[in-house]
Amino acid sequence: VQLVESGGGAVQAGGSLRLSCAASGNIFRINFMGWYRQAPGKQRELVAASATGGSTTYTDSVKGRFTISRDNAKNTVYLQMNSLKPEDTAVYFCNTRAITFSDMSRWTEYWGQGTQVTVSS
Repeated sequence: VQLVESGGGAVQAGGSLRLSCAASGNIFRINFMGWYRQAPGKQRELVAASATGGSTTYTDSVKGRFTISRDNAKNTVYLQMNSLKPEDTAVYFCNTRAITFSDMSRWTEYWGQGTQVTVSS
């Protein structure tokens, strides 16, 4: 399974960015799709997540500013980021848990390569 991310970049505070992550490969089923981020010197943290059934969760610092959405037919997850702040600066990673046709006995976790988001004040 491969996760290909796009949409990162540099913006000024108050701006917006939209991240996309498309999963491809030997996928039988996907459950969780989400976005994590890691700032320099900090631990990776969950930003937003979406379960297949439609439930979503957000870390407190992005509630009301970020929106996660999915296109299940395309195995793609999006993260719309509005009202960006300098503290949102980080590398953003896409994450999913999937069952593949080659191993249908368990869920496996996959990560994207990361995309840089830089917000200047």
